[in-house]
Amino acid sequence: MRAILISGVPGAGKTTVARLLAARFARSAHVEGDVVGHHFIVNGLVPPQGPPVDEAEAQLLLRRRNICLLADSFADAGFLPVIDDVVVAGSVLDTYLRLLRTRPFALVQLVPDLEVVARRDAGRDKQVFALWQHLDAELRTLMPRVGLWLDSTDLSAAETVDRIQASLDEAVIAG
Repeated sequence: MRAILISGVPGAGKTTVARLLAARFARSAHVEGDVVGHHFIVNGLVPPQGPPVDEAEAQLLLRRRNICLLADSFADAGFLPVIDDVVVAGSVLDTYLRLLRTRPFALVQLVPDLEVVARRDAGRDKQVFALWQHLDAELRTLMPRVGLWLDSTDLSAAETVDRIQASLDEAVIAG
């Protein structure tokens, strides 16, 4: 059993691709980071872009711990967990490597051009590009080049999933 983490900046297509990828397996579960982080907490959510910084960081860690617990639970029951979350720094990847028990573990980093991210973001219900566009530079400079880095600029969501499926062995970062 393996776990797959689909990452990229907000608007890169993580959630769409993760859901489509999960649908291609007989037993799979899509663990959506935003659902765990923003919809499970009813009151008291502190967004990462505002103060208090310590509480926001603690809640991000709580989000990732719960994502890993949920993914491990699905994996223990024989489901392939396909996680989507923003992982743009080595420290966040280290958190996943520490908290997620399921192995092998594959990381797919979606890295479309920033113009494409802006267009995709404009066409969805939640527009967050202006707030998070700086994460693209952080991803490209701070994140270790591990796993599968996929430029999905000119790919449809289905074509992106095709490429991921064909290259899953290249995406494994922890065996």
